[in-house]
Amino acid sequence: MSSKVPDFLVHDDRDAVGVVVVEGVAAGGNLSGWVMDSDETISLAVNDPIPLGHKFALRDIRDGESVIKYGEDIGRAVTDIPKGDHVHVHNVKTSKW
Repeated sequence: MSSKVPDFLVHDDRDAVGVVVVEGVAAGGNLSGWVMDSDETISLAVNDPIPLGHKFALRDIRDGESVIKYGEDIGRAVTDIPKGDHVHVHNVKTSKW
């Protein structure tokens, strides 16, 4: 990891989402993130304000596609989710129900 504190974390190289670890992320913000699995730094612009602890799409996610976080399937997209969009209950539903 670089010496700069990351704005978001990605736990696994397979993850489709990053988790914001700072407050005040505004739409259009360019964020720096740390991929923990590979110890690399990535940058990505977000399209929406993203609250602390919330997820955003690292790539385009198609309607019906599994959403991967921590290398695990956490649910299914219920609509197309463009890269940089907030990922939450409005566009992802659990696969369990």
